[in-house]
Amino acid sequence: MKIAMFGIKGVPVPAGAEIVAEQVGSRLVQRGHQVTLYVRAHYTPRTLKEYKGMRLVHLASIPTKNFDAITHSFLACLAAIFSDAEIIHIHATGNSVFAWLPRLFGKKTIVQSHGLDWQRAKWGRFAKIYLRLSDYSTVYFPNAVTAVSKKMTAYYQSLTRRPISYIPNGVEHRESQPPNLIHSLGLRGNDYILFAARFVPEKGAHYLIQAFNRINTDKKLVLAGDGSYGDQYAEQLKKQASEKILFPGFVQGQLFEELLSNAYLFVLPSDIEGLSTGLLEAMSFGNCVLVSDIEENIEAVGDAGCIFEAGNAHDLMLKLSDLLTNVDRVKQYRTLAKERAGVYDDWDKVTDEIEALYRKLLA
Repeated sequence: MKIAMFGIKGVPVPAGAEIVAEQVGSRLVQRGHQVTLYVRAHYTPRTLKEYKGMRLVHLASIPTKNFDAITHSFLACLAAIFSDAEIIHIHATGNSVFAWLPRLFGKKTIVQSHGLDWQRAKWGRFAKIYLRLSDYSTVYFPNAVTAVSKKMTAYYQSLTRRPISYIPNGVEHRESQPPNLIHSLGLRGNDYILFAARFVPEKGAHYLIQAFNRINTDKKLVLAGDGSYGDQYAEQLKKQASEKILFPGFVQGQLFEELLSNAYLFVLPSDIEGLSTGLLEAMSFGNCVLVSDIEENIEAVGDAGCIFEAGNAHDLMLKLSDLLTNVDRVKQYRTLAKERAGVYDDWDKVTDEIEALYRKLLA
């Protein structure tokens, strides 16, 4: 099959839809399919023409918060229409408004929802109205729709009688790594709390900093991630850097695996999620996880993690304090989290489901 994907920033970007595109796309290539990723020129170097067997096409965009994704996706949609792609896989609901156009040219389109984007705090009033309306284009414009969480699947199903495919994100089940590269960050292992996500308000890093600053502990707080477009939120977070609060930026590869392998605990204090790939990875490395009580996090964690009230920095502080003083409980949660991660399919099985959906559309 010949497959085109757009709606992502680029590769390698260790977050959200980009991880899904990389993991699934590279496995489709290994199975003999042709995969083209349309990437944004300011995220992926133009010199990078191929990545893990996937062909990369660099297209321009208007690099602002409100117009970056939509302008790039419009150009990507046009390019995909006039390519030899049979399947066009569109990531993120805001881009679903283009899903009808390739169908006029005999292409099959799929929209994959990674979250209810209109809930995100970074968007203004008009952007939220547009994204709310795009929920309807998500379910009516493409040939097929997939969602990564049960809550989102039920939500989209409430908007239409068409079937919605529930295909959760996968997780790589890897072995823990001994501390080595993390020494360059001044870390030894088991001496830090880890947060790893984009620096956007809905991920809740500000709650974690507020809670951490109220606790008397010799452990450090590591916030691995970054913002975009010089966002004031990301800059405000970074201004709070100190000997106890570290900002190593986006990390990936060996360093990221070491951070996940050697944290005392992993915290995801988000207000909004789809199904966090970072959380699943943290669990697969046997981390004790402390997460906000939104439905998507509870769906991922079950009874294998500690829960606090979303948006409540005081409750987060209480739960952090309890875990920092109760080593035995942390050890119990580590075992439970690793077992819970085993419930989720690896990326090979996720690719099986998406590949089967492609074949069904082309049959």
